[in-house]
Amino acid sequence: MKIKTVLFLSFLCIGSVFGQTTIEKWKIFEVKLNGPTNGNPFTDIRLQGKFIQNNDTVTVSGFYDGAGIYKIRFMPQKEGKWSYITASNSKKLDKKKGNFLCTAALKGNFGPVVVADTFHFAYANGKPYYPFGTTCYAWVHQGDSLAEVTLKTLSKGYFNKMRMCIFPKDYDWNKKEPFLYPFEGKPLTDWDYTKFNPAYFRNIEKRIAQLDSLGIEADLIVFHPYDRWGFKKMDRKTDDRYINYIIARFAAYKNVWWSMANEYDFMAEKKKEDWDHYIQLFAANDPYNHLRSIHHGSVMYDHTNPLLTHASIQNEDTYRAKELRNKFKKPIIYDECRYEGNINWSWGNLTAEEMVNKFWRGVTNGGYVGHGETYLTENPVQFGYKSDAEMWWSKGGVLRGKSQERIKFLKTIIESAPGYLTPVVNYEYWMPYSAVAYKDEYFLNYYNMDQPRSQIVNLPKNAQYKVEIINGWDMTITPVEGEYSGKTLIQLPQKPFTAIRCTKEK
Repeated sequence: MKIKTVLFLSFLCIGSVFGQTTIEKWKIFEVKLNGPTNGNPFTDIRLQGKFIQNNDTVTVSGFYDGAGIYKIRFMPQKEGKWSYITASNSKKLDKKKGNFLCTAALKGNFGPVVVADTFHFAYANGKPYYPFGTTCYAWVHQGDSLAEVTLKTLSKGYFNKMRMCIFPKDYDWNKKEPFLYPFEGKPLTDWDYTKFNPAYFRNIEKRIAQLDSLGIEADLIVFHPYDRWGFKKMDRKTDDRYINYIIARFAAYKNVWWSMANEYDFMAEKKKEDWDHYIQLFAANDPYNHLRSIHHGSVMYDHTNPLLTHASIQNEDTYRAKELRNKFKKPIIYDECRYEGNINWSWGNLTAEEMVNKFWRGVTNGGYVGHGETYLTENPVQFGYKSDAEMWWSKGGVLRGKSQERIKFLKTIIESAPGYLTPVVNYEYWMPYSAVAYKDEYFLNYYNMDQPRSQIVNLPKNAQYKVEIINGWDMTITPVEGEYSGKTLIQLPQKPFTAIRCTKEK
């Protein structure tokens, strides 16, 4: 392919088959162009790419990446030959053409996550995805050294989703200035909102890619109320420009989710119509239709909005997942159910035992639950809230708690089920317990922090079942001798965190 001096192309994750540019399905094909630097390229220049395969055309917005460089990123979702042509109000960027071959996804590449079976999730290739997430709001703003420690912690496989803020966060124990800012200007509040700082967003996309390499979804929080730089007070026009910029930059990453806000109702500057507008903007402008949600503080959003793909909930009553499923008819994720930790704030001093219990109760009521950790290792009287303590919930780093290993254990149990689990009533009488099942093949009953000596399970009479006793804290699975059917009394070890798993014999 002839390369002119005004045009440079670079591609992410590419190879060559008989001399043709190739890109793996669901990876990123990037068009890189040299263009104008005069005026304000962020607002003056419009750039799009049309990617064409037979009768399919996908239109993708480009973005200015600074230093005269413009980029268009595309995530192909179909194998085969693709061609593209650019469109721009700049002659240097207009009508640039090319083509590439999209090859099959390789091992470990399952594609973006989508909603499946109404209440659950799957990767684009059909593989079930069960969210077991965590929160590190400001980990991307701490610099390379601490971020690498965070990634090492995440590599242990505890979690497969990360909630993280795009904007920096101002809160107790998080008073350090970020090493980069999203706009040109001077801190704290003297910003030129018409000019982005590309280095700031490059840092975030670097972290998105690193999470993807670990099999972790990046749940990006677009707005939040904890701000001393003025970003929560931007006007609608500025918000729209920001949203369109992050869509252009980040949407081609297959592991991206969009969370409109953390605690949207604590942002007095934004009204209900603003949030409806932002949701609509993402739905209209994201060519890949990534998952969309909005997180609340005190007032739950109307999750019946059809443009919200799932309900992001802040509430410690994870046992209500079944109730919310019935209300919203979509997946339920308790992204915040309080955090394991020891700080003075009540939302951040759960015991590890109660955190694990909340996960089990949420999952066995048909929902999903998120983790967080807030352990303060410094003297709170001496250092106070302005301490620069490294807590997982804010900055990442290392985990000091005991729940993460148990959450990983539960994750393996749910992932080993034969299919998506549905809440069922599997008790002789009304009891404050929960159970989920897959058809008549699999039942999982959970008994909370109680310590029953025995329990009755009601199994189908026309089949035989293998029974196992699980302890969610000890992380043990103990087979029960024999095969069972119908109304069955199971002897239990009289310990908290007990569950019974019944699997149909083939």
